[in-house]
Amino acid sequence: MKQRDEIILGIDPGSIIMGYAVLAVQDEKTNILAMDVLRLASKKDVYARLETIHSTVCSLIKKYKPTTFAIEAPFFGKNVQSMLKLGRAQGVAIAAAMQYNIEVTEYSPKKVKQSITGNGNADKEQVWKMLHRILNINEKPQFFDSTDALAVALCHYFQISSLLTKNKKNFNGWNDFVAKNPGRVG
Repeated sequence: MKQRDEIILGIDPGSIIMGYAVLAVQDEKTNILAMDVLRLASKKDVYARLETIHSTVCSLIKKYKPTTFAIEAPFFGKNVQSMLKLGRAQGVAIAAAMQYNIEVTEYSPKKVKQSITGNGNADKEQVWKMLHRILNINEKPQFFDSTDALAVALCHYFQISSLLTKNKKNFNGWNDFVAKNPGRVG
């Protein structure tokens, strides 16, 4: 059973800096199509920033035609206002994906770090170094928000590929099921 090709749009949401990355997976080989940040003026009206996030995500979707959308969930901090702004930015990005009927998956920051580095408490530098090794990225980005978005996309790929591998190993038709589960068939 051949694994299907994927184009994953990964987002690290932010109300001032939003990281994004587009990761193509074909025949289990990964290729970075885009990795950058959207920088928003902090003095600009919050609603204008949200509209810019929405239109940027829509533009990325139109350009790269992702099959899936992965986004980092907001972490729970002490500053309620920051959490509210981050949640709005995340919601607007998700709404853009839903507008194009793209499947959305959300990952906690800890899950992303664990998936990439093996350590759920890794810092941004450690995540970058592992991405550098795994994906052979040569140039260190100016903002870690872009590598965080790439980490989200790669985490999603790892999750879906492990699910496909599990299904491939465990499912070989009814005869195999009956042979492995004689007590469940009557």
